[in-house]
Amino acid sequence: MTNIVVPELGESVVEARVARWLKKEGDRVEVGEPIVELETEKVDLEVNAERGGVIASIKRKEGEDVKIGEVLGVVDESAAAPAKGTAKATEPGGNGPAAAPPAEDKRATPTARRIAKEHDVNLGELQGSGPTGRVMKEDVQRVIARHAPGERVEERQRMTKRRATIARRLVEAQHNAAMLTTFNEIDMTAIMALRERRKEAFKQQHGVGLGIASFFVKVSVAALRAFPQLNAEIQGDEIVLKRYYDIGMAVGVEGGLVVPVLRGTDRMSFAEVEHAIRDYAKRAADGTLTLQDLAGGTFTITNGGVFGSLLSTPILNPPQVGILGLHKIQDRAVAVNGQVVVRPMMYVALSYDHRIVDGREAVQFLVKIKEFIEDPGHLLLES
Repeated sequence: MTNIVVPELGESVVEARVARWLKKEGDRVEVGEPIVELETEKVDLEVNAERGGVIASIKRKEGEDVKIGEVLGVVDESAAAPAKGTAKATEPGGNGPAAAPPAEDKRATPTARRIAKEHDVNLGELQGSGPTGRVMKEDVQRVIARHAPGERVEERQRMTKRRATIARRLVEAQHNAAMLTTFNEIDMTAIMALRERRKEAFKQQHGVGLGIASFFVKVSVAALRAFPQLNAEIQGDEIVLKRYYDIGMAVGVEGGLVVPVLRGTDRMSFAEVEHAIRDYAKRAADGTLTLQDLAGGTFTITNGGVFGSLLSTPILNPPQVGILGLHKIQDRAVAVNGQVVVRPMMYVALSYDHRIVDGREAVQFLVKIKEFIEDPGHLLLES
């Protein structure tokens, strides 16, 4: 007999929730075959069979919270594989034959499947709004709302592991750090003109578009070099200054926010940054990010502008002590050389931990970001 256990879940993650069993008691499994889906605060992941055999028992039901090392079920390696076409898999704890998971279930996210099951929604009838037609939580909720009887409808939902952890960490970030935010505005004329001139050649050469985010990643590295306290963390009574630059890029996905990390950004080219950002965005939407993609990070960039935000106060991503917030680019009247002109402007915000970052350093950091974006030639001189 071999136990199916909750695996290591990555840095700082100690608990998961059983989202969905892919096999039932009596089912045959092969080595490496997915058996059960777990939902964590960061990503959903599959637990694969370490040994081939038959699912002898399922110990933890869907929806239960489990910790690392706990037994989820048991595989009997000595059990003979059922004859082809005669398998009699049963529901966990039951005696009747179990149907194979419907094909439409496989194109829905675990959260969407759980809500659909709770409200008896047929996933096969839904048109998914996610990548490649994947059914998302919001698609199921729209169907539920349309069929809700009468008015003043209330729906009670259990928080996902991700949402519950986000809620807890946001409160902790404000309670455990002396968080302040400073603001500035940036004239995006130079960057937008540079992109317009180079975008076609860049795409032909590298196979990826030239976006705004890569400029802010590279500029952030230059600013962090000048103000290393913002690329640090507090451990006990010590300040740990990071001499490497792993920049987290916050991405809004179903169920909350994830922050995949670009590692060694000081050694990455613009093309490598753009490829990495697009790959992370796609995998975040597909739900295929791994825990390793989200581990670590020394500084974070979040872009509320993609959702239309004009100005906001980003919250720290502990144990980091700095986060840069980008916002919507909007034409505004500004004074330039004594003349009122219309320029594409962006408000930027830097939230920082005042315990180790002084206000002067935070303001100067954001001014350096502004200077580098408004005059991209600085990047050439810094490289």
